[in-house]
Amino acid sequence: MAGKDKIARKFRGVEGGLFTKVTKADVGDSFASMAGQVVLMGWADPFYPDPSVPETVKEALIEAAQCGIASHYTMPIGSVELREEIAKKCKAYNHLDVDPRRNIIITPGSDSGLFYAMTVFLDPGDEVLVPDPSYPSNFLNPTLMGGVTVPVPLDAANGYQFDMDAFERCVTDKTKMVLITHPNNPTTTVFRRESLEALAEFVIRHDLILVVDQAFEDMIFDDVEFVSPASLPGMWERTVTVCSISKGMGLSGLRVGYIVACDTFMDVYYGGAVNVLGATNTASQLAAIAAFRDTSFMAGYKAHYDRRRRDACRILGSVPGVKMDMPQSGFFCWIDVSELGDSTEIMDYLIRQAGVAVNDGKNYGSQGNGCLRIINGCLGSDDESEQVLQRIAQALRAYQEQD
Repeated sequence: MAGKDKIARKFRGVEGGLFTKVTKADVGDSFASMAGQVVLMGWADPFYPDPSVPETVKEALIEAAQCGIASHYTMPIGSVELREEIAKKCKAYNHLDVDPRRNIIITPGSDSGLFYAMTVFLDPGDEVLVPDPSYPSNFLNPTLMGGVTVPVPLDAANGYQFDMDAFERCVTDKTKMVLITHPNNPTTTVFRRESLEALAEFVIRHDLILVVDQAFEDMIFDDVEFVSPASLPGMWERTVTVCSISKGMGLSGLRVGYIVACDTFMDVYYGGAVNVLGATNTASQLAAIAAFRDTSFMAGYKAHYDRRRRDACRILGSVPGVKMDMPQSGFFCWIDVSELGDSTEIMDYLIRQAGVAVNDGKNYGSQGNGCLRIINGCLGSDDESEQVLQRIAQALRAYQEQD
């Protein structure tokens, strides 16, 4: 009988990924069985497990089923109507003037879009510079393509902004790409214009490609400026931008993402789409069109996330030994528990004592050691979210009082 020895070496360490330490059961099916016992504040699914589908999106899904179009493919690169709506958003929000027929491709979620975006560039041995801490997939994906991931440390004392001296120390003649998540996941950092301009100068000078995951671009707080790297001088021809409707729009279950890039790159993406992507779910694309045409519901979501980040700072920040800054984006918080003990042990303790699953910072790179990522955007009720945060705080205090 074939065993693990038949699995490609680059995949042998892939067993559950981010969720391995939460449960040893099958990733995916386990969430439903855990939901009655453990609050999943490590699962970046807005308002999970409660429903959060706007009426216009519901209507679009129902209409897609009733008229029968949902049973058929769109073009492999996605619906023209959806790409037109995305182009409008790109111009208004990202300051990118893109051709919906030349510069956008729809993908089944941004995770697969990010993987596809990188695949066309990486040959075996190519190096990818990844800020540390970053989302776990950013470290894993290059290796699955035969590349080499090179972590570039970000310093909490510097607000997790780019340290260009660190980038210079890490670049070699094998470096082909820089991969960033902006705003950053897990730190919530919104990279400042001057940081992005410095990175752009570095990318151009070293003749590199920049791939940027902007999944959380819709939820920026306190009037912080959001700059899309592709909009900076000289960067359109070097940047591949990957976006999603999962986070800001709260439509994670529809699995719709998209890639925005220049004609040269998009020629390759279009050519491979029929073999690699097939086509994104038709009903989901129609629902996404409805969401882009009426985004009024997003203001309410942002208000919920704003309250919850303030609750998190007030409640968790009051625990002796816990350090955290006010989240700048998204619906999660990044807390430093290194003064309390080992982050893995604390994560396990929270599951056992508080009935809450959070993410160990070690999953986000070596710079995440001693930290936890806590999703305060799950659950449909702000009050329920606050109560769970109180449980976490109580458990953290109890952890310190152990003999």
